[in-house]
Amino acid sequence: MSNSAGGVDGLNNENKQSMSGNNHHVVRRIIEVTLLFVGVAVLSLVTYKSAYPLRFLPKSYYYPSASPPSISPIPEENEVKLDVVLKKASMVDRTVILTTLNDAWAEPNNIFDLFLESFRIGNHTHWLLKHLVIICLDQKAYARCLASHPHCYNFQIKGDNFTNEALFMTPSYLKMMWTRIDLLRTILEMGYNFVFTDADVMWLRNPFQRFYSDVDFQIACDRFIGNPDDVRNQPNGGFNYVKSNNRTVQFYEFWYNSREAYPGYHDQDVLDKIKQDPFITGIGMKMKFLDTAYFGGFCEPSRDLNLVCTMHANCCIGLDNKVNDLKILLEDWRKFISLTPSTEASSPSSWSVPQRCSTGIFWMGFLSFLWDDN
Repeated sequence: MSNSAGGVDGLNNENKQSMSGNNHHVVRRIIEVTLLFVGVAVLSLVTYKSAYPLRFLPKSYYYPSASPPSISPIPEENEVKLDVVLKKASMVDRTVILTTLNDAWAEPNNIFDLFLESFRIGNHTHWLLKHLVIICLDQKAYARCLASHPHCYNFQIKGDNFTNEALFMTPSYLKMMWTRIDLLRTILEMGYNFVFTDADVMWLRNPFQRFYSDVDFQIACDRFIGNPDDVRNQPNGGFNYVKSNNRTVQFYEFWYNSREAYPGYHDQDVLDKIKQDPFITGIGMKMKFLDTAYFGGFCEPSRDLNLVCTMHANCCIGLDNKVNDLKILLEDWRKFISLTPSTEASSPSSWSVPQRCSTGIFWMGFLSFLWDDN
């Protein structure tokens, strides 16, 4: 009887050991599969993070507490397409040159043609075209870009129509300006430095030689008072050089959200309001204002053609007026670069513009706009 009981016990023990071994094997396989999935997930996260390094900052780190984060202005699948275009155009240090274009400015013999021509006839600027990305705001502009330039991005937002000329300070103009700021924030988050330039800025010399090397954000001016650190300078949002880092991402988010504190203002006027805000010094962002001797415009022209890098058709209302004066400007430049040493000293080294874009006409037009709006 004891032998029988012992046999049963031995059989039970063998069954228990077998079941224990099977359970252990199953548990081990589950752990292995789980670790495999975790490994793949971590690898995917690291890959995505390396492509978009600033996306993984804590939200509280770069968003003002009073301003919730904005939604990306482009869907995720289009952001991937944007990254492809930016990579093809970027310099070794992930710097790109950006401009925006709509159908009104893309028409033949218009702003777009003059913009590209300035690179071709500028002093050591032609090579910069391979780093220029044109952000197209409508389908016609995109088609025109593809026919003229290798790096075009079709940026369209459902419900928005930026095809026609956006008249100064109209709702369409304001929407376009603020959409641009939000898009530039996204590009900074993606890890790209950029020079943003309006298409009515003529590139006549390589501006990188005149940029400050240790500055996060540097911007051209409508009026420059002589000191690049003086916040009393009047900035112009149509030309700036921005480095991608935590500070500039925070700043662009702050700038974009500040539109709510100043309804009816465009991005440039809001920047003028917030440029002294303690938030900017609090995040440690270094800002400088660019001298109009090198980065001029119709508001305050670069007087010496031996120094000028860019000229902007600012302080000018009306597309026809801009085109007229920019054509004259490029003709002035052609005459200047054709000078021989014997004729250079006796020839004036300044501009014959603005003409139809004179500052007096600009302010008369602006005041008329305000009067009609009221």
